[in-house]
Amino acid sequence: MKLRFPRSRRGRAISILVLIVALIAFLISAEQIALLYVIATVALVLLLLIVSFADLEKVGNGDNKTN
Repeated sequence: MKLRFPRSRRGRAISILVLIVALIAFLISAEQIALLYVIATVALVLLLLIVSFADLEKVGNGDNKTN
């Protein structure tokens, strides 16, 4: 049986969010708080890396001009 995510971007995002919430709820109920801390730390580092390497100079200020 193959897992099928919804085709829409919103549906896929909601599905992934539900899976993450289920994983966090399971880790809390299984009292695996140390593992939860590690996952949260790694997620925060990944978010900071994504933001640091983002090319924010090319983000427009509302107008649709291309350079």
